[in-house]
Amino acid sequence: MHADPLTSPDTLSAALRETAYLPDEGLATVTWLAHALRRPLLLEGEPGTGKTALAEALAELQGVPLIRLQCYEGIEASQALYDWDFPRQILHLRAVEALAGSAEGGDADAVTRLEADLFDERFLQARPVLRALREAPCVLLIDEIDRADDEFEAFLLEVLSTWSVSIPELGVVSATTPPFVVLTSNRTRELHDALKRRCLYHWIEHPGLARELEIVRARLPQVEPELARQVVEVVQQLRAEDELVKPPGVAETLDWVRALAALGQSRLDPEVAAATMGAAVKYREDTERVRVALDRMLTR
Repeated sequence: MHADPLTSPDTLSAALRETAYLPDEGLATVTWLAHALRRPLLLEGEPGTGKTALAEALAELQGVPLIRLQCYEGIEASQALYDWDFPRQILHLRAVEALAGSAEGGDADAVTRLEADLFDERFLQARPVLRALREAPCVLLIDEIDRADDEFEAFLLEVLSTWSVSIPELGVVSATTPPFVVLTSNRTRELHDALKRRCLYHWIEHPGLARELEIVRARLPQVEPELARQVVEVVQQLRAEDELVKPPGVAETLDWVRALAALGQSRLDPEVAAATMGAAVKYREDTERVRVALDRMLTR
């Protein structure tokens, strides 16, 4: 592993390749720039093109934690920032009451101390964004940001602009070193321009035949080269036909090769390929199309 994998786009590309992640020149360059300029990196592209895998590879090559925030419809800021451990707070309150006994009256100072104790650090449950600000250097992966709503985008924009959050009971938490932030989107909806302006942007295409084959061989070196070649060629042709609801991504290519290798295959047999296509095809509407395509591709 390189002593400093982030000195240039070329050293970053070489270091990523050592983790079996094979970026093209454009992706390596924009990733390096995001690090050098301390800007979030927004990656868009079809599912399975390696957006999430890049964040994982970046954390691995730097030897820092990967903190992941999985977005979904209805996610709120509290689920990204922090929450209070309510059950433990109640137990603490009951324990204090038991120790205090049944004395009548009230000590105002004691009440104030009790309220402060209830919002002590030990009862704070840090969620991914707060953890990233505290634990940086790290890689913060905000996955599938397009699934969240406008309000959550606005919250993220504020955090990414200041690298800090305010906790009313404890004060402001700021990152000494900003985390390396990677946002991914499958483009199920358009993101707001304000968030895009804050980020460096890259669209990840499906790789060409030669690079996808290189990826498969790097990730699955134990697989027969002929099997890898045949699967990649079939996947490339399936994508080129542009008739599938969801063309296989690189992740599906790897899954299909793994499935065939697990069955002891060294070549892509038509019958076994048809039986295992569920590793690559995820929509019922695509099943028959792929079966017909396999017959045509593998029996000619």
